[in-house]
Amino acid sequence: MRLLRQQEKQRTNIYKAFYPDAAMLRKAAVTFHANLLESNYEQGFLVLELEAADIAALRSFGFRIENAPEFIQRRNDFLAAIQAAADARSRTTGASTDGSTGITSAAAGDATIQSIPGYSCYETVEETFSAASAFTTTYPTLASWIDIGDSWQKTVGSGGYDMRVLKITNSAVGGTKPKLFVNSAIHAREYTTAPLNLEFARWLLNGYGTNPDATWIVDHHEVHLLLQTNPDGRKKAEGGLSWRKNTNTAYCGATSNTRGADLNRNFTFGWNSTGGSGSSGNQCDLTYRGASAGSEPETQAVQNYIRSIFPDRRGPNPGDGAPVDTMGIHIDVHSYSQLVLWPWGTTSTPTANATALQTLGRRLAYFNGYTPEQSIGLYATDGTSDGPSYGELGVAAYTIELGSSFFESCTTYNNTTKPANLPALIYAAKVVRAPYQIPAGADVTSVTLGSDASGGGVLAGTPVSLTASATDTRFNQSNGTEPTLNVTGGEAYIDTPPWVAGATAIPLTATDGSFNQTTESLSGTLATTGLSLGKHLVFVRAKVSSGQWGPVTAQFLKIASVVTPGNNETEPNDNIGTANTVAAAGTWNGAMGSSTDGDYFLVNLPAGKTLTATLTPNATSDYDLYIYNASGTQLAASEKSVGVVDSASVSNTGTTASARYVRVKFYSGGTGATNGTYTLGFNW
Repeated sequence: MRLLRQQEKQRTNIYKAFYPDAAMLRKAAVTFHANLLESNYEQGFLVLELEAADIAALRSFGFRIENAPEFIQRRNDFLAAIQAAADARSRTTGASTDGSTGITSAAAGDATIQSIPGYSCYETVEETFSAASAFTTTYPTLASWIDIGDSWQKTVGSGGYDMRVLKITNSAVGGTKPKLFVNSAIHAREYTTAPLNLEFARWLLNGYGTNPDATWIVDHHEVHLLLQTNPDGRKKAEGGLSWRKNTNTAYCGATSNTRGADLNRNFTFGWNSTGGSGSSGNQCDLTYRGASAGSEPETQAVQNYIRSIFPDRRGPNPGDGAPVDTMGIHIDVHSYSQLVLWPWGTTSTPTANATALQTLGRRLAYFNGYTPEQSIGLYATDGTSDGPSYGELGVAAYTIELGSSFFESCTTYNNTTKPANLPALIYAAKVVRAPYQIPAGADVTSVTLGSDASGGGVLAGTPVSLTASATDTRFNQSNGTEPTLNVTGGEAYIDTPPWVAGATAIPLTATDGSFNQTTESLSGTLATTGLSLGKHLVFVRAKVSSGQWGPVTAQFLKIASVVTPGNNETEPNDNIGTANTVAAAGTWNGAMGSSTDGDYFLVNLPAGKTLTATLTPNATSDYDLYIYNASGTQLAASEKSVGVVDSASVSNTGTTASARYVRVKFYSGGTGATNGTYTLGFNW
């Protein structure tokens, strides 16, 4: 590693490329991604490692090229710090010194560095694997750690790593589960990608049972995370090298720090299909495509795994599209360039699924603010990771280019890159059941349940109010315009989501009385009779004027206690003086004996508590609800129409218990035991 760092310092063909406009910047970032070292959008330039032919090409597109001595100095300082840390580690572990050269044998010291000096927010390969393995112990029914192959070094007995996927799903829940596959760090020097992927795993697993969206995703979907796609190369990058490829010594010399194959040019589908513009045949080039299609063990492991989890739903011809109901998404997380890309990268011709790919791409880009576009740059690229997923199988495939630097600072990563991109991965996990359809529906951005149903809980049988917000405006419109449609409906489901047979929809209405805007407030009432004790999931979704439903957003509904039988109204209870005493929260059964009947109930409300009374009349009657104090002063009321639930609440802000009288009054409809019935719920 010391020798490789010295080689790194000799690479001085590093330049600032000032771009003529934003569109040309994005295309250059795709085409010259292998050359990119840093970007400075404020001052209008990219930092790239360039040969003479590259410089000529960029100048032909209007770029101005200057030397970049500041970057070279910072790189050298970083390499020196990494070397100092490795030397210190070697001394601590008793590493030996080669007497003939005076060079410390620092391989052991490098391999056991447990954080990257100056970048403690980024887990090493070993730390990543340890964290993933620990999930399977902490969450044995939710996580498994699957060996899918070997890195190049392991195949030749030179150290190396297993290629492993962290699979996340609740094994106790059956049914057809769509699959999200996210791989990261296929290019070793892209520091942010594997930590983001690991953070996504933490959000899913640590949030299970406490975050309603994480809970339903893990229950009903599968998430497959290949955290370290190029672990051998990543280990080189952790040592401070700007390492992109794998470490195959058959290419460009066993001791060269530009050896190896670019794994993201080595995939079988479309390999070397662009006449040399999309990858290189020079072994020392950063985009060297490998000796043959799929020649590298890492590539073989990835594409074999993709083929094992996704069915083939696309025809063999370039113009064939996948059916609109195709399940699954593949995301390859890279850095950097702040882009959300979709196929094709081999041609400017759109795919047959281009419209749907663009819609989801603009949804993902809404969260991170990156530019959404087809992955064609100044020139084509070939042999990339979306080949087996979209090219062969028809699975919606995306590349997300994070941030603005390979060795991005922890401050930028923690404050900007991670919080912007984690929601994009969560959205992908939500829509993976039908990625060519669901993103064209409305997003439910919030769900709130009344009566403390998401907190302390309610008594089973207590109607619970639901309010939600839905919108069709969450697109990134920075590169073209996505149509936005009016929200035209909403519905909720309890425990059984809409895609499961037997699910019962609870219609939601527009709070303002009319569905006529791209953003709407929704409202409705949830019946909780018969629900068991504990947490229940409420799924909410909304549709737009095209008829397309969007993804579900969930909220927890907690049942704190169940109805105790035998709470029946006892006559006479026609005034405050004869009120039935309600000793505990529960549901009472009553009846209007005549049109002049009025039923009273006494609650001695403890200090600091809020009483909520919920009146459910029979379907053909209109009874009204009132709450009084001991003097007969009305404190609250609800006077809804025939068959509609009334609810009223009062709080005791005093320091001692106070009497509160709840009255059920006849307005119209049935009387007597046959059709004058109602239920009255009390909760405090």
